Amino acid sequence: MANERLRGAIVESGLKLEQVAERLGVSPKTVERWISEPNRKPYRRFQYAASSMLRREVSYLWPDERTSEEVTASSDSEVMKLYPHRSVVPQDTWTKLYAAATEHFDVLVYSGFWLTEDPCFHRLVREKSSAGVPVRFLLGDPNSPAVAVRGDDEGIGPSMAAKIRNALMNYAPLFRLPSVEFRLHATTLYNSIYRADSELLANGHVYGVGAYMAPVLHLQRVPGGELFDTYVESLERVWESGRRITSPTDYEGAAT
Repeated sequence: MANERLRGAIVESGLKLEQVAERLGVSPKTVERWISEPNRKPYRRFQYAASSMLRREVSYLWPDERTSEEVTASSDSEVMKLYPHRSVVPQDTWTKLYAAATEHFDVLVYSGFWLTEDPCFHRLVREKSSAGVPVRFLLGDPNSPAVAVRGDDEGIGPSMAAKIRNALMNYAPLFRLPSVEFRLHATTLYNSIYRADSELLANGHVYGVGAYMAPVLHLQRVPGGELFDTYVESLERVWESGRRITSPTDYEGAAT
C-alpha cells in the first residue's frame, strides 16, 4: 500500500517531487520509492527534514514511527550530565568511561593533546589492546585546511597543527599495539567525541573558545533515544573518511 499521507502532504505543500528531493539532498526516484514502496522508509534524518518541510509530524507521515514527544522523552533519559566547561569535568570521568569499554573505544578530536599526557589513559589503551578491544584514534590532519581554520577560530593559529603533531608523538608507543588504529581526518568538527560502548562524552567546539572552556555532554544510549546515536553516526562518518596512518609522522606529505 502506497504512503498516501506522504503523497498528499507533498501535493498540499505545492512542491513537486523534484523540489522535495533537491531540498532533502536525495534523488527524485528515492522520494518516489518512499511513496510507492511501503517498506522503503527514509533514514530518520530525512524523516525529520521532510516532516519539517511539509509541516507534518513524523508519526503522521510514517504512522509506525513514534511522535516527537515520545522521542524527546526517551532522549531526555540519555543525558547523564552537562558540564559548562571541559575543565570542570572530574579527571577520573575519562578513565572511568574507557575502563568500562569492552566493544568500542573511540577518540575523535583535532588534537586532544591533554589526554596524550595522561599516563592512566595510556595504561588503559594498553590494557584494552591486550584484551582485544578495538581502539580507534581520529586526529586532525595537521596539513588540512580544517585544522588551520580551527586554529584561527581558537586564536592560536598554527599552534593547532603543532599540538596535533606533538599529540601523535606522545602516542608513538601505541602505534605498535594490536587492535589500535590511528587515522587522520580533514573534517570540520563541531564536537570532539569520546566514546566507550554505550556511553560518550561530547565536547562542543565554540567559535573563539578553546575546547577546554566549551561545554561537555555526557550521554548514555537508551532504547528509543536518538542523541547518542546521532553523535555515533557522525563519528562513524568521520572514521570512514579518515586516512589510516602507521606512524606518528605519516601526516608528512599528506594531501590537503
